[in-house]
Amino acid sequence: MKKLFIYLKDYKKECVLGPLFKLLEASFELLVPLVIAAIIDKGVVHRDMPFIQKMCVVLISLAIIGLICSITAQYFAAKAAVGFGTGLRHALFSHIQRLSFLELDQVGVSTLITRMTSDVNQVQNGVNLLLRLFLRSPFLVLGAMGMAFTINVQGAVIFLVIIPLLSAVVFGVMLVTIPLYKKVQGALDKLLGITRDNLTGVRVIRAFNKEEEEIKAFRNSNDALTRMQVYVGRISALMNPLTYLIVNGGIIALLWTGAWKVDQGVLTQGEVVALVNYMSQILVELVKLASLIITINKALACGMRIEGILSVKPSIVGKQTGGQEEGDSSWAVQFSQVSLTYGNAGEEALTDINFAVKKGQTIGIIGGTGAGKSSIVHMIPRFYEATKGSVLVNGIPVEEYSLEELRGKVGIVLQKAVLFQGTLRDNLKWGNPRATEEEMYAALEIAQAKEFVEEKKDGLDFWVEQGGRNLSGGQRQRLTIARALMKNPEILILDDSSSALDFVTDKKLRNAINSSKETRTLFIVSQRAASMLHADQIVVMDDGRMVGMGTHEQLLQNCRVYREIYDSQFEKTAKEALSS
Repeated sequence: MKKLFIYLKDYKKECVLGPLFKLLEASFELLVPLVIAAIIDKGVVHRDMPFIQKMCVVLISLAIIGLICSITAQYFAAKAAVGFGTGLRHALFSHIQRLSFLELDQVGVSTLITRMTSDVNQVQNGVNLLLRLFLRSPFLVLGAMGMAFTINVQGAVIFLVIIPLLSAVVFGVMLVTIPLYKKVQGALDKLLGITRDNLTGVRVIRAFNKEEEEIKAFRNSNDALTRMQVYVGRISALMNPLTYLIVNGGIIALLWTGAWKVDQGVLTQGEVVALVNYMSQILVELVKLASLIITINKALACGMRIEGILSVKPSIVGKQTGGQEEGDSSWAVQFSQVSLTYGNAGEEALTDINFAVKKGQTIGIIGGTGAGKSSIVHMIPRFYEATKGSVLVNGIPVEEYSLEELRGKVGIVLQKAVLFQGTLRDNLKWGNPRATEEEMYAALEIAQAKEFVEEKKDGLDFWVEQGGRNLSGGQRQRLTIARALMKNPEILILDDSSSALDFVTDKKLRNAINSSKETRTLFIVSQRAASMLHADQIVVMDDGRMVGMGTHEQLLQNCRVYREIYDSQFEKTAKEALSS
């Protein structure tokens, strides 16, 4: 947690002034019982109305000054806490952006969202309360006790008995409830996970008619959370009656003792009232302090979870500068005895991958599900790092590039078509921020998306909802291909990016890309044999290994895996039509 406090370094002034003004407010609050005692002893007893009026003005002044101090303290504490939260979010977001796919896969997207939102908010709230109350409450408790001793030592002895009892109850309840609150938070996280899964998979749930089962699962989880909250709530509810029982017992003892002292002339009525007021102040502040400690414990737990993400070191870090000497310029991409093992995986995902691609070639990568097709192409822009061997781009190991330079050479369209909220124009400009409208339509035409974009009422200004949910799967895929083409990359990777397209559109897309690619190197990853019939070379993958490489005709002759894939997808008549 200490590492997180560096984000308060720009708010040192606020971190000092916030608690300082709270202490000033507490100091004025400690004077109020003395003023009331003076009103009773001098004003009421002697019927001195001018004195009462003067003391009322003093009370009002103390209230106004206390209010100003409180507002000022709140302003500084809020400024520091909000600034801390903002800095922490920026740091966490920047750190997440530097993580490789390996770390993102291990941590999980839902976990990162929780850390960025609710956990940061909890820590920010803890910092705010810490600056406002951490010094104020103990100061008031000790101050009230000290003021009681200045009034009457024998009467204040009651405080020495009551305060330990109050502390035992307040902090005893707190110590019991803190671990229970953590369990409640865990149950709440589980419930939120169920809710998130249901909302993201609502179409699947309805397609399988599983609404009742999901409602039952949610009800069971919600009931378990409710039972835990009720249990911890009952324990927490013991605090008020027990503390008030002790305080009221103390007040009775004070009044009983005070009555004798007043009768003996040792104490005045006003001083007895002041002692009672100090007792009430101590009760309120101890309850506040217990609540503060519970909140800080929650904040510490959240802070440790955030710190856990910040402590994850990116496994892939590029060089700060490029400018390397060119290697063998005839080869666009080379894989030399490359193996890949994902984090915490027992077996290799890729084993001994060896092939080289000349500039301008079209390379197809085919294989069954889980064969390692995407893993190969994801190593070109260093989304994943080879655990053995070497991947080279333009004859230079990818590790020798800065990430910005390397990924500037590569355009990739992933399996899941991801669009961002905004206009079509905004999404296309991810590929080229300075692109003209003509360049956008040219890319859309190659991607077979121009026609449906022109049909939209707003054209390029058509508003894309989050995730592109107001577009079909095929439309999203074609737009992501157009976005990659806007980048005009040296190497274009289509990672199963036409799976939602019909065969005719897929063929038109491949023909358009091939006719426009000039010297661009193209990788086509697909389970469709038809998508790569005319590739210069086809890499066949099976269970993480290369089992064949060659042209379509060569692989039909000498690669059993490729022939099985091909035979499973084409009838004899279709084969004859394709070959003619």
